[in-house]
Amino acid sequence: MNGRRLFAMMRKEWLQVIRDPSSLLIAVVLPVLLIFLFGYGVSLDTAKTRIGMSLQDTGEAAQSLAGAFQASPYFEVAEIGPVDRLGNALVAGRIRGIIVIPQDFSQDAARAGGTIQVIADGGQPNTASFVAAYASGVQANWAEARSTERGREAAAPITVEQRFWFNPELASRFFLVPGAIAVVMTMIGSLLTGLVVAREWERGTMEAILSTPVTMAELIVTKVLPYFLLGLVSMTVCTLLAVFVFGVPFRGSPLALLVIASCFLIPALGQGLFISAATKNQFVASQITLLTAFLPAMMLSGFLFEIASMPAWVQWLTTIIPARYLIPSLQTVFIAGDDWGMFARNCLVLLGFGSIFFLLTARVTKRKVA
Repeated sequence: MNGRRLFAMMRKEWLQVIRDPSSLLIAVVLPVLLIFLFGYGVSLDTAKTRIGMSLQDTGEAAQSLAGAFQASPYFEVAEIGPVDRLGNALVAGRIRGIIVIPQDFSQDAARAGGTIQVIADGGQPNTASFVAAYASGVQANWAEARSTERGREAAAPITVEQRFWFNPELASRFFLVPGAIAVVMTMIGSLLTGLVVAREWERGTMEAILSTPVTMAELIVTKVLPYFLLGLVSMTVCTLLAVFVFGVPFRGSPLALLVIASCFLIPALGQGLFISAATKNQFVASQITLLTAFLPAMMLSGFLFEIASMPAWVQWLTTIIPARYLIPSLQTVFIAGDDWGMFARNCLVLLGFGSIFFLLTARVTKRKVA
């Protein structure tokens, strides 16, 4: 590489970034919008689920259990009435479940603990499972507290005390927000280079550059380095928002985060560079970037859906998605701490992807006007 030529090309690229509002918009404004969208719009937590209650027993035990449901932080008893009327509310979507405390519940509770009926909307399987599980938990806690108050041992001979490491509250934002940072970095790295370089092909400035003595290595470095730094700036902004706005803990080291982000930006930028060099059109480059980078990072990286629960052939497909190797590393460095063994393996895979993309870019970029 020629230092003088490299410096001139780098200066030209920075001036282009500064003078192009769309580049700064994608690099600074878009990450903030996306992180707020994912942070507030995507949540797997179930809190204050609206339910109905059919209280068919007026005994003391039934009233006590009804009060336990009304005091639960997981439920909001929105309607109380007969099952038929509550069923209409369930169909209309005003409530997500029905708790039926049957007749003679108080008498049964005095002998064997009593049983309740839980009716949930199977049209939303996840919510239905949450309602059934939390309703069982409320009843179990109520039965244990009632036995303790009356000086009797709880019915269950074994007491299970659950302990969750790193995320005791099971707050979904603790792993969704770091995953959202990975999606943002995918979007920024691939889309930014894809659009900017394709724009140069459309305007004819890329042919002018290729007609100069600039080498292919110098061209790739000057096209990647400015957007690499912009990607790190976007990652820093998203990290600060995650910690100080969304309250996500950061238990790792800034060095680990920098290494992980740098290793991921290389294949992300390489993918955008390859797409732009192959298509030479902004619209086509943006569509291909969305289909091959953004959507796979959303659906096939483990961000929203567990990879282990996917069909076997889909699990194999996820091995070629770079974001799959970034998301577990980000989640670990945020909520668990540094695990350099895992980081090293994932970073090596990401660097391998980056090498492939840059080799393909050099291959499809011809030093002549087709």
